[in-house]
Amino acid sequence: MIVKKITVLYVDDEPINLKLFFLNLQKRFNIITAKSGYEGLEQLKLNSNIDVVISDMKMPGMNGIEFIRKASGDFPDVLYFILTGFDINEEIADALNERLIYKYFRKPFNIEEIETTITNLFR
Repeated sequence: MIVKKITVLYVDDEPINLKLFFLNLQKRFNIITAKSGYEGLEQLKLNSNIDVVISDMKMPGMNGIEFIRKASGDFPDVLYFILTGFDINEEIADALNERLIYKYFRKPFNIEEIETTITNLFR
């Protein structure tokens, strides 16, 4: 039986975070990265195989929730997560309550928590 490797799009404006995420999770998942919400939307259009999107919250131009709102309209079957270095705010709480995002992760990110959460959702 061939098991499909889960494809994760990680959106973050910090190049070091993109690199760390990729290096830590590339063996477990197919990782696609984007440096902004706009680039994230482009990657979703180019890659129909994306299963999961994890986006940083604070980014210039379009924050993570704004990006996910736009993305989920066109790509409703993708699971969305937010990543934040700050406490949960009203915008994130609303997104959780609306089921726009499945969960939020804290920065610095915990690779095991992210890996386990995603793996369990696709069991």
